Parts: sequence; C-alpha cells; structure tokens
Amino acid sequence: MIDLRRAPARWRRWDVTVRDLPLALLVAVTSFLPVFRGHETQVGELPARPFDAAAIVAFALLCAPLAVRRRWPAVCLALVSLGFVSAELRGYHMVAGTALPLALLSAGAHLAHHRRITVIVLSAAYVPLAVALDRLGGAERLDGYVTFYLGLAVIWVIGSWLRSTRTAEAERRIRLAEAARAAERTRIARELHDVVTHHVTAMVVQAEAARYLTAVPDRLDETLSAITGTGRRAIADLRHLLDLLDPGHGTTREGHAMLPSTGDLRTLVEQTRLAGQPVEFTEEGEPAESAGSAEFVAYRVVQEALTNALKHAHGNRTVTRVRYAEKEITVEVGTDGPADRPGSPAGSGRGLAGLGERVGALGGEFSAAGRPDGGFVVRARIPAGSPV
Repeated sequence: MIDLRRAPARWRRWDVTVRDLPLALLVAVTSFLPVFRGHETQVGELPARPFDAAAIVAFALLCAPLAVRRRWPAVCLALVSLGFVSAELRGYHMVAGTALPLALLSAGAHLAHHRRITVIVLSAAYVPLAVALDRLGGAERLDGYVTFYLGLAVIWVIGSWLRSTRTAEAERRIRLAEAARAAERTRIARELHDVVTHHVTAMVVQAEAARYLTAVPDRLDETLSAITGTGRRAIADLRHLLDLLDPGHGTTREGHAMLPSTGDLRTLVEQTRLAGQPVEFTEEGEPAESAGSAEFVAYRVVQEALTNALKHAHGNRTVTRVRYAEKEITVEVGTDGPADRPGSPAGSGRGLAGLGERVGALGGEFSAAGRPDGGFVVRARIPAGSPV
C-alpha cells in the first residue's frame, strides 16, 4: 500500500528535470483543449493562419524547454523566446505561448549568472519584434506593446524576488547552523573545563605536596593514593561527559546521561579536602523535586569555586554554603586570605565566565569578586524548575 505521507519526500528525490517535465506536458496538452481557444498568449494582433510544419517546430520550442527551466534556465528562456517569436511572426496563435512568461519567471528565480545582460538582450530584442509585427500588418497599438512588455517585466521581478527570498532563507539556515555548532562547541568546552580542570588542579596540588612528604611515608602513601583516586574520578567524569555528548552510548540513567547534581556536593567537598584544602560545608533545606538543571548548575558553581580556591588560595579556609528554597538555589563560596599566591596555576577566566552564562541562561544572578580582607567570594542565585 502506498504511503501518501512519504510521497512529497519521494517526489523531491527525483531529478529536477523529471519534476519539471509535467509542466511542459501540461502546457502542451492545454494547447489542444477547446476550452482555451481564444485565450492564446500573443502580441501584435497578426491575422491567424493555419498550423503547418513550421508551427510544429514553434510549438516544440515553446513546450519542450520547460522541462529544463530550473536546470538550465538560460537555455530554456532562449529556446522558448525563439519559439514565441517564430509563432508571432508567422501568425500562429497558440495557448503554448504561455510558456514565455513561465520561462521568464523561472529564469528570474533560478538564473545565477549574467542576469543583467539577459534583461538587456531581451528588452533590446523586443523592439525589433514589435516593429516587425507592425510592418507585417499587426493591429496592436503602441500601448498594447508597452503593456505586454511591462507584464513580462513584472514577471521577471517576481522571479527575482523569489530568488532573493530563497537566497535569504538559505543564508538564514547557514547562520543558524553555524550558531548551533558554535553553541555546541562552547558547551563541550565548558564541560571539559569543569571536568578536567577540577581534577587536574587537585592532582597538581597533591603532587606538589608529595614532594615534601618523602620523610613521612604514611602521609606520602596517603597523598599518592589520593592522587590515584582523583585520576580515576577524572576518568569516570570524562566517561559521563562522553555519555552527555553521545546519549546513545555509555552508561545512562533512565535514558539520560548521568549528570552531577547537588546530591554529589559532599563527595566533591571531600575530594577537595583530600587535596589539602580546608573546606567548611553547610546545606540548608532540601532540593525541590522540580529543581531540574538548577541542581546541575549549582554543582558546577561549587566545583569551579573550589577549583579556584585550590589554585589560588591553597590551604586557606574555604566556606561553602548551599541553600535550597522552593523556587531557587543559592550558592556562596568564600575563601580567606589572598586571592592569588605566587606559583599558583594560572587561570584563563573561562570557568567563571561560563558560569555566569549558565546561571544567566536560567534567569539567575552570578557574581565573583574579591573581598576587602583579600579573600574571594563566588555567589549565585539559580532559579529552580528548568528541565535538564
């Protein structure tokens, strides 16, 4: 059984010449229907004469080229114009003369090169045609010739408008596709930054501390174990990131990639403590069931703030507070002491900028600034209820 819903898609897969052929056949068929007699497309008002062999040639030149009106619009317009001129000069009044405005419309819409030359040549050729028709005894008056020309000009303008509209739509789609690709690259860069930077920073800090623990084997072994654990967690988080980028592959939960949330904050804080950062962590309230992506963004805010604390204020007290309300999640992470220390890993600022964009996308507020005492504080108010 034929599925009519797929018919348009199947039709579009055919070659454009095959799709234009029905129009050529339609023009040819209508030329022989009695109902259209007296409605021929013609100019000059020459007396009609019976069809002969030359009329068949003119008829073929009018109808057949319409099959290539989109593939070769210039060829189509040239052949149809030749057929129209032949028919008019010989006095063959044909309904097939309608092919001329159709070919002109198609050329206006699909001709890519030499458009101005085409208009000039056709306009210049129209003048001797009108003069020849008049000398052959045509009854058309000057205003009739002008009206016919203006009608053809309007048809060309309509075709040009269709072309410009189609071009603008194609450019719009290209811009949307480029914007989507840029947004996707930005999203991937943020996720990589959040996942990699935190764990690598912790490993660097732990490795630096291990230098001074060679005389304390127990603490050295503990630090090396922490580095190993941090590396394994980095690998696990990268796998989860791959699941996020490719939902059809890897570990999922209820059909979605396993995203971190506020429920993982205690684990995050504990990892930061193992890296040597004293972190005080308090939570107020319970996350709302409809918190949605607010939990994920809150996790990323805490993660980035703790990463910066490890980088720039390692060993200084860091206070992390997370408060859950019915319609929002509030995060504040403050670090005592100087905002930066000599020898600390340099930061690009991409993390904080990305957090500001993430929070702003949910309609929240984000700030990250130094404190008068030399410390640094990150604050975020994240509206809850946006689905992941």
